[in-house]
Amino acid sequence: MTKVIGLTGGIGSGKTTIANLFKLHGIPLYIADDEAKAILYTDEVIKEVRKAFGDSIMTDGLPDRAKLSSVVFKEPEKLQMLNEIIHPKVKKHFKDWLDKQNDSPFIIREAAILFESGSYKDCDKIILVTAPVDLRIERVMKRDGVSREKVLERINSQWSDDKKAVLSDFIIENTNLDKAKEEVDRILKILKNI
Repeated sequence: MTKVIGLTGGIGSGKTTIANLFKLHGIPLYIADDEAKAILYTDEVIKEVRKAFGDSIMTDGLPDRAKLSSVVFKEPEKLQMLNEIIHPKVKKHFKDWLDKQNDSPFIIREAAILFESGSYKDCDKIILVTAPVDLRIERVMKRDGVSREKVLERINSQWSDDKKAVLSDFIIENTNLDKAKEEVDRILKILKNI
């Protein structure tokens, strides 16, 4: 049976960069955040989000991710409401995708909130990607064109690296790409023997 290797890290840690390094080695990669974004625009979810959050977060009849983010990252109970709408659907999508990966001994499941959503319980091993907070803030400000305060809101809505590290099997500090590549190679050798 195909093993599920969870890969996570806080916003701006560079987890997608690390996930793509595994993909370069031919490892099937599932990016939960991309699926969550796609699922947000399905008819069923649009109705549920409108009902839960009202028309103020809609633009042209669709959920506006910027407006939604400004609400959910300030109010933890609203973030939980959104997660309760989206995550069961992502979980089902992942299961359907995983069922088609029979020829691979393991896959990488990349998810920002692997721990917060409880999905880590479905993983055989977990890789945590870390980076210093100031570097993460700088990366996200540059990538998303948002303020330092907005990045800190998102960071504060996620578990700390210390809390995640206790439940992780591997930790990659993603501050130097060459060193990160070496860590990916080292972890791949171990995973191929599980």
